[in-house]
Amino acid sequence: MQRAAASLASSRSAAAWACSSTSRHAIASCSATARRDAVVPLRIRGQQKVPLHSMSLSLLSRRRPARTAKAAAAAAELAPASDEVAAGGGIAGTVQLGAMIVAWYLLNIYFNIYNKQVLQMLPLPLPYTITAFQLAFGSLVIFFMWATKLHPVPKLSAAQLAKIAPLAAGHMLGTVFTNMSLGKVAVSFTHTVKASEPFFTVLLSAFFLGEVPSPLVLGSLVPIVGGVALASLTEVSFNWVGFWSAMASNLLNQTRNVLSKRLLGGEEEEFMDDINLFSVITVLSFLLSLPLMIFAEGVSFSPAFLQSTGLNLQELCVRAALAGLCFHGYQKLSYMILARVSPVTHSVANCVKRVVVIVSSVLFFRTPISPVNALGTGAALAGVYLYSRLKKTKPKSS
Repeated sequence: MQRAAASLASSRSAAAWACSSTSRHAIASCSATARRDAVVPLRIRGQQKVPLHSMSLSLLSRRRPARTAKAAAAAAELAPASDEVAAGGGIAGTVQLGAMIVAWYLLNIYFNIYNKQVLQMLPLPLPYTITAFQLAFGSLVIFFMWATKLHPVPKLSAAQLAKIAPLAAGHMLGTVFTNMSLGKVAVSFTHTVKASEPFFTVLLSAFFLGEVPSPLVLGSLVPIVGGVALASLTEVSFNWVGFWSAMASNLLNQTRNVLSKRLLGGEEEEFMDDINLFSVITVLSFLLSLPLMIFAEGVSFSPAFLQSTGLNLQELCVRAALAGLCFHGYQKLSYMILARVSPVTHSVANCVKRVVVIVSSVLFFRTPISPVNALGTGAALAGVYLYSRLKKTKPKSS
């Protein structure tokens, strides 16, 4: 009897120990599971980090259906902490974006000043040659960046090149028309006409991105178009070639921006960061500009031709090089900003930039402006401000 009681007690003790061991292993497994789920993966695109809490949990739950409720609860408790980090990064990102916009404005001011001086020094307008030179300077900077491994060289497929080639053609022709307009009219008038960019942005965003504007947003375009028309009627340096060149540049540049946004937000296998996208567009634009320059203007920009005109070659080359440097810098910053904001926000920031450029060019070149001309310019810029406020208060679609 005593042996049977001892045997029964021994078996109960063993069962209790096994149950305790099993419980400890289950708790440890659950703890390890929670720790694994607590790691929130990040998906990096360009310079943006996007937390994927729900995606990581759903993928892991499909692969391991035996996950317990405690593991999911532990991962959910850690999600707000990650959001706080993202919020802290958002402040730093806002400061960085503001610095980029200021640099974008300054480089654009100096580009317009130097570029206008170069166009005034030439004995005849050479917009295709000036464009090819600016794109060539940018291409040299890009190849230096890739050669020194300051930025990784992109691996392009034939499908990507087919998508980027039209953007490069639009970028090149937009630059040609901008130089053509600057060579015919005042810098302030060119940028007043180009302040109508929101009109083209709304039109192209609706066509390519499916974004339908509200009636109030469409109404804000009226003072923009009306102000540009009023400024055009009273512009002292008005020229039809300069006017339509600025309008064509608007259309081409905004088409490039909207389509570039689609590439920057494309699928992972087709994704390219903002710097490399702009770099590839610049190089392709330069290659496309060469045959157009030779066909339209030949070799008019040769040293022998410039010497025969009595120009100061050293001064011309220095200003052209500075214009090319500022051109490449502000265009690259434009693409970097476009990767962080929507096409409409980018267009609004671009229009605010035009205010700064118009005021700077008027003061630097002492451009005469009549009261009616100033009223038209002010109406266009006020319409841009109204447009930006309406777009900011517009509810986001779910």
